[in-house]
Amino acid sequence: FQNQRSFYFWLCNSLEIYCPVQWEYSRLNLNYSVMSKRKIIKLIEEKIVNDWDDPRLFTLSALRRRGVPPEAINYFCSKVGVTMASNVISPTLFYSCVREVLNIKAKRVMALLEPLSVTIVNCDSVLSVSVPDFPFDPSLGSRKLTFGNKIFIDSSDFDIKNCDTDFRRLTPTQSVGLMHVGKVLTLLEIITKSNCVDHLLCKIDDLTQANRPRAFIQWVHEGLKCETRIYNELFQHADPDSVQGGFLKDINENSIVVYKDCLVEKTTKHAKHLENFQFERIGYFCVDIESNDEKMVFNRTVQLK
Repeated sequence: FQNQRSFYFWLCNSLEIYCPVQWEYSRLNLNYSVMSKRKIIKLIEEKIVNDWDDPRLFTLSALRRRGVPPEAINYFCSKVGVTMASNVISPTLFYSCVREVLNIKAKRVMALLEPLSVTIVNCDSVLSVSVPDFPFDPSLGSRKLTFGNKIFIDSSDFDIKNCDTDFRRLTPTQSVGLMHVGKVLTLLEIITKSNCVDHLLCKIDDLTQANRPRAFIQWVHEGLKCETRIYNELFQHADPDSVQGGFLKDINENSIVVYKDCLVEKTTKHAKHLENFQFERIGYFCVDIESNDEKMVFNRTVQLK
């Protein structure tokens, strides 16, 4: 518009009408993405993304569906400022702003992407546990959970080979703590089926200073089955247009990873669409608009760090 400003003012003055003032700013571009409407339409036509609200895009409708709060977008924009010069921002700063807002806003729940069944041989009763929704301020509310002799842990928290000294969670020779219940889980036996781990037999002990483990993990007892969608960068390179053949040749095949048999606390059963949660030790998630009474779907908004 700046090149035509003098002609625009001349026309307004000739017609004796008010000359409104214009401010011009460059488009806010982000690495690993495209912001051009023409290019986004091409992605939709090629069925690389589903629509304008596909959470891998950076349109407002896509960010909303991904669970990004409006406050986080405003916070990000206030940090980067405005300029007339063309520039490209790393999405790392954007994700940092989202995490900062969700850390205060999102309730904590326990969830498992790949559940592994655990039978506790010395647990004869069902315990009731009160867990704060926001650990930094228990006065903001809490939820009631149950703990019994049949629980699930995430399969990534169990290492059958026990060959990595940096692995801090459950192994055949190493116990692990269970979050929020003050218990230590120790492996007794591995039950296999078709040469794969089917479930674990374990025992629990009260947590003491003497048996304090190297790590604590989340668990779920009588959880709610759900689908979880993990969103990553849509493109492989920071500047998709620089790739030979154009941005359509730079698509990241792992831009979406779907876990269909996840478990999450039953406290999320009546959550509203787009409601935010922090899956402890995993990341920030929101309830997708495709969720219904038969199947809950969660979208990952951003990783924990």
